[in-house]
Amino acid sequence: MVVSVHDVAPATADETARWCADADALGIPVSLLVIPGPWRGMSLTEHGDYAQVLRERAAHGDELVLHGWCHQAGPEGTAVRRAVGRAVARGAAEFAALDEEQAARRLDDAKAVLDRLGLSTTGFTPPGWLASPAAQRALAGAGFRYTTDHLGVKDLRSGRSRRGFALSHRPGGTGERLGSAILRAGASWAARRRRGLVRVALHPDDLHRPALRDDTLRAIEGALRAGARATTYGAVVDAAAS
Repeated sequence: MVVSVHDVAPATADETARWCADADALGIPVSLLVIPGPWRGMSLTEHGDYAQVLRERAAHGDELVLHGWCHQAGPEGTAVRRAVGRAVARGAAEFAALDEEQAARRLDDAKAVLDRLGLSTTGFTPPGWLASPAAQRALAGAGFRYTTDHLGVKDLRSGRSRRGFALSHRPGGTGERLGSAILRAGASWAARRRRGLVRVALHPDDLHRPALRDDTLRAIEGALRAGARATTYGAVVDAAAS
């Protein structure tokens, strides 16, 4: 089971700390999806002290994963790709329609910030789990080991994928209650399969609705009771390659 904390940035430091505290209480590591660029009026460059928090989490056993540059879709790409990004990711699908050069520039900017702050990662989860084929080529060219989408984790070196649907909430939407039920049931079902990959994605906005946090923690606890072993995305890729 991989539990990922999305949208990790100075603007969501409190929410990230809350999810990390919950993970610590459960005794599990998390994959922290970091946004290094400007987002919600703040950026990692301007708040470099937050990098120390991330370094401490990595030393604690968590994993840092790049989560785009600014987590905001632009005008790039076809109308169809932009429409899909808006529908699926509520305007956050930054890499869904980029060409290879555009994606490479954003990856370079993101890596420069992380390198300057002493942070390292080999993984990439695109905002909204959406990345164009050209963006995936840019990821491989930039030296990333793996990427993820809604359906699983892909080793960019071998091209092999490990299947596992990403379970998450959709707070405030019409499908909030249904999504919560699917998360609880899906995590337990995937764990009982024994050979399956359970993926639970935590977002900062989930914490604005206390019932969603409770449902998430029950889902994780249920998966652990069913035999799931908590790990990180990087460890999943390493195990599949060995």
